[in-house]
Amino acid sequence: MKSQDIFLLLKLVSLQQSEKNSETVSLTQYTVRALAENTGISKSQISLALQRCYAVTLAKPDRHTGVPHTNVKALEEFIIYGIRYVFPAKLQTVGRGIATGLAAPVLKGELMTAGELLPVWADAQGKTMGQVVEPLFKTVPQAVRRDQRLYAFLALTDAIRLGQPRERAFAADKLSNMLRGI
Repeated sequence: MKSQDIFLLLKLVSLQQSEKNSETVSLTQYTVRALAENTGISKSQISLALQRCYAVTLAKPDRHTGVPHTNVKALEEFIIYGIRYVFPAKLQTVGRGIATGLAAPVLKGELMTAGELLPVWADAQGKTMGQVVEPLFKTVPQAVRRDQRLYAFLALTDAIRLGQPRERAFAADKLSNMLRGI
C-alpha cells in the first residue's frame, strides 16, 4: 500500500456519494484518465493503486460496469486503527496553506485545542498560517479545492493521524458517519 492509495479510495467514496445524491450516473468520472485529472495522480499510478487496492480488498470492480467501488467498512477500519502507524503525519515548519485536522472546516469549533499552531497543508494559495503537515499525497491541496467532501475526508484522516486520543476518537466517529453517508 502507498499513501496515494488511501487518497484515491477517499476520492472514489466522494464520487460514489455524489452519485447517490444526483439522478445522473456518469461512468466517465471513474476512468483512469478522469481519476488522474481529479486527483493529480498519474494515470499509471492510478492503475497500480487500483490493483493494490483490489489485492487487499479495499476496493473491487463492479461486475457489470467495471467501475471501482471502495470497501467502505475496510477503509474505515484501516484509517481509524492503522493509518497513523503506516502513514504517520510529518510536521514541518510554519507556513501558509489549507487548514487540515482540527483546523479544517469539518471540525472547526467542535474541539478546543491548546492554542498550538494550526495544522495546514502547504499551499501558496492557502489562507491559513500554521504548522505545515505533509499530506497523504503531494497533490492533495489541489484536489481538495475542487471537492469539498474529499477535503472533509482527508482533514478527518489527518485529525486521526495528528490528534491525541480524544481528538482521534471524535474525528473517527465523524469520519465513520461521513463514509457511511450519515
